[in-house]
Amino acid sequence: MTTETAARETIARETTARLMIGTDLAAAMVERAAARAKVLQETTGVQPCLATVLVGDDPASATYVRMKQNRSKKAGIGSRSIVLPAETTTEELVAELTKLSEDPEVHGILLQHPVPAQIDERAAFEAIAPGKDVDGVTMHSFAAMAFGEPGFRSCTPGGILRLLEAYDVPLAGAHTVVIGRSPILGKPAGMLLLASNATVTYTHSRTKDLAELVRQADIVVAAVGKPNFVRGSWLKPGAVVVDAGYNEGNVGDVHFEEAAQVASLVTPVPGGVGPMTIALLLEQTVDAAEAQTAARR
Repeated sequence: MTTETAARETIARETTARLMIGTDLAAAMVERAAARAKVLQETTGVQPCLATVLVGDDPASATYVRMKQNRSKKAGIGSRSIVLPAETTTEELVAELTKLSEDPEVHGILLQHPVPAQIDERAAFEAIAPGKDVDGVTMHSFAAMAFGEPGFRSCTPGGILRLLEAYDVPLAGAHTVVIGRSPILGKPAGMLLLASNATVTYTHSRTKDLAELVRQADIVVAAVGKPNFVRGSWLKPGAVVVDAGYNEGNVGDVHFEEAAQVASLVTPVPGGVGPMTIALLLEQTVDAAEAQTAARR
């Protein structure tokens, strides 16, 4: 346990909030995925394979990709790393993703985002075959989440739902305020919560009277990308607070110390949502490998 995590646990013990920690739950998910990967390889000779694509040399993105590759290895999932220069064009990136989509030895594809400014990120995402979209970033995956059809979930929103379920947070009828409108985080989080019978209000950094809206929420999902943006004074006493933000210095989008004085449950940063994101990515890679192997039989 890091000094920072220990300090935050001490804060939580001294206040009303209980921590929603994703570490152990994520580890159990990865362990189950590893067992399934082992069975698949022993029975069919197929090892699940996740291809990661990184454009440019952003240190944070490179570190995150390495972490995913290391977790893949521990789960018995093969990895293929593609690193493209920062000056890569949309057409070049689309061609690389199309090639991976057509490669039968690759079961899941992860395009690390954000990509350089000259690239049309949506066009790049859409080059990923739906059956290999284990990060849940394509329009096909979003539609599946919105309509409740089979498909891959966006990994962070999907991880959030699993975390809420694990902590027995009642979703049916709960008023949930999602702060953020990213197509791979805020928007799909709202869709998944709506599918769980929550009442969802979408907000963002430019929403008028945002604090008043947040104060009405039973559940708050912060995904706005601004450090310490959500203050404790914004929260209804006893609210459940999910901090999906990650900013420089291990700081989330929620002012943790203030939120811990008001909330009933709150996720720490790090150690809350983050581990769930990677665990779901690996789980869905095994799902994809099983489905593709069965389809070829």
